[in-house]
Amino acid sequence: MQLDFDAIKARLTGHLQQIARPRDPFLASEGHFFVRQYVREQLAQWGAIETHRFSYQSRTYENLILNLPGTRSTAPILVGAHFDAIPGTPGADDNASGVAVLLELARSIHHAPARSPICFVAFDLEEYGLVGSRAYANDLQEPLKLMLSLEMLGYCDRTPGSQKYPANLQYFYPNQGDFIALAGNWRSIFNLLKITFSLRQSGVSTQFLPAGDRGLFLPMIRRSDHAPFWDLGYPAILVTDTADCRNPHYHQPSDRLETLDLNFLTSVCVGLAESVRHL
Repeated sequence: MQLDFDAIKARLTGHLQQIARPRDPFLASEGHFFVRQYVREQLAQWGAIETHRFSYQSRTYENLILNLPGTRSTAPILVGAHFDAIPGTPGADDNASGVAVLLELARSIHHAPARSPICFVAFDLEEYGLVGSRAYANDLQEPLKLMLSLEMLGYCDRTPGSQKYPANLQYFYPNQGDFIALAGNWRSIFNLLKITFSLRQSGVSTQFLPAGDRGLFLPMIRRSDHAPFWDLGYPAILVTDTADCRNPHYHQPSDRLETLDLNFLTSVCVGLAESVRHL
C-alpha cells in the first residue's frame, strides 16, 4: 500500500494540536476529559470502541480499545500508547506523539488490513506507575502475538553528542539523537529484528536493544506500558525516541508541539504502518 507522506504528516499534526495540552487527570481534569473523548471519537471512526475500566484511588478510569480484524487467523498484536501526561506540561512528545501515531496506525490498518488482528489500546494513568496498562495486562485472558508500546516518537536531534545513554551503552550506539529505538524481551526477538529491518527499509534510522526477560538490568527501559506485559511473559517491544536520554523537554512545560520534528515523526509512523501490516 502506497502511503501519502504529506497527508499523514498533516493528520499527525492535527492530532498533536488536539492532544498536546495539560491533561493530568487530577490537576488538569478538563484537558484529560477532552483528550480521552478526542481519542475515543477518532478511534470510533474505524470500529466499535470497548472500554476497560479500572480503579485508582477510589476513582474509575478507562482504557480505550479498538479491535481490527486481520487477514489471517492468528493471535492479535496489541499496539498501545498512553494519553495522560504529568502535571504542568502539554506533553507533546510524552506522549501526544505516541497517541497521534496510534490514531494514524488505526486509520491505516482499517483501510488496508494487516495479516494479524490488531488491538489498539489507549492507556490511561501511565504517569502514575503504569496503572492502566498493568490493570489491562492483569485482566488479559488471551495470548498475544506481540505488544508494541508507542512512547515518545517525535523528538530528533542530529547534533553530535545529543544522544545520551545509561551504563556503557554509548560504546555500542550512535551519539546523535536521530534514530528510533526498539527494546524487546527475549520472546519478541524475532519480531524485534523484523520491525527493525522494516523500519530501516522505510528509511528510518533504527537501533534495537535486547532486554532479556523483563529489562531488569536497565530500569529506565521499563518506564512505559510494555513493562507489565514483560512481567507477565508476553512478547513486547518499546518503541521510543529514548525520552530524557535525548529530549531536554522531557516532563517539562517546554514539551510543546514546536519542539517536535514532524518529518521524523511521520517517517516513524509510515515505517510502523508497513511493519505492523506484515507481521
